[in-house]
Amino acid sequence: MTRRIAFGHNWVLLLCLCLCLCLVLWPGSGRAAQDEPPRIAIVIDDMGNALRPGRAALALPGRVTYAFLPQTPFAGRLAEQAHRLNKEVMLHLPMEAEQPLPLGPLALHRGMTRSDISQTLGEALSSVPHVVGVNNHMGSLLTSRPEAMQWLMKDLSRRGLFFVDSRTSKESAAANVAEHSAVSVAKRDVFLDSSRDPEAIRAQFQRLIRLAERQGSALAIGHPYPETLDVLGDELPRLESLGIELVPASRLTMINLRRNLWPVSSSLSPRVAKSLKPSPSSTCCVEPASTSSSPASSRDR
Repeated sequence: MTRRIAFGHNWVLLLCLCLCLCLVLWPGSGRAAQDEPPRIAIVIDDMGNALRPGRAALALPGRVTYAFLPQTPFAGRLAEQAHRLNKEVMLHLPMEAEQPLPLGPLALHRGMTRSDISQTLGEALSSVPHVVGVNNHMGSLLTSRPEAMQWLMKDLSRRGLFFVDSRTSKESAAANVAEHSAVSVAKRDVFLDSSRDPEAIRAQFQRLIRLAERQGSALAIGHPYPETLDVLGDELPRLESLGIELVPASRLTMINLRRNLWPVSSSLSPRVAKSLKPSPSSTCCVEPASTSSSPASSRDR
């Protein structure tokens, strides 16, 4: 009896020690969270339609992420170049908007069956090499349809791809559905260039920094406009002095996944896992003019 009690006591102590160790080492908790720098991710959308702006975008310093529209003239060439530069490549997947706007090829629409969505996604992915994640191009209508998002997220989970909700509508269900479908996910916090005025873009970039400092991380979406690239060319080299880390979009989805204790192994491919290691012209959407620090709803354009 004494031996049994001693064994039970030791087992409880061992369990307590394991729990304490997990709390200390788990990202986002305790001292480890305090030591982590604020992180930002920047996704440049609408890549692939034009060669010169695409190359200029790829010349930005640091781990900027690039989202390519499917079956665009230069998507393959530019995605290959991005991959050689150790830049993360995403598919900028067209989805139906509230307004009858031209979406381009391989768009997802309401009324599609699950098989239609899977087949269209597969064709879109085959047109852009080295894709590790997906975000929506337009999509203010389709992202608000939970059933369509469930079908899409199940397919992304099966393929080991993450998702970034561009949040072109405040009604978007995409991120919530992704969380429940074992897909690592992040949401857009800031649109950098709803206005192409350089000072407005700079103000949005500063807002991104403030959000990251308050939340721990934040994600911005921009486009390969000359004004956007000029501002980012000025601001990105200053991040280190500010104590801000620029990371690929997949890194933020991983951080969110760990914070929410989502299953990791079912949603991350080896390609994404590799990209998570620390590193030494159509417009999809606009954001209403606002100085609020909380993410605002937006609409397609």
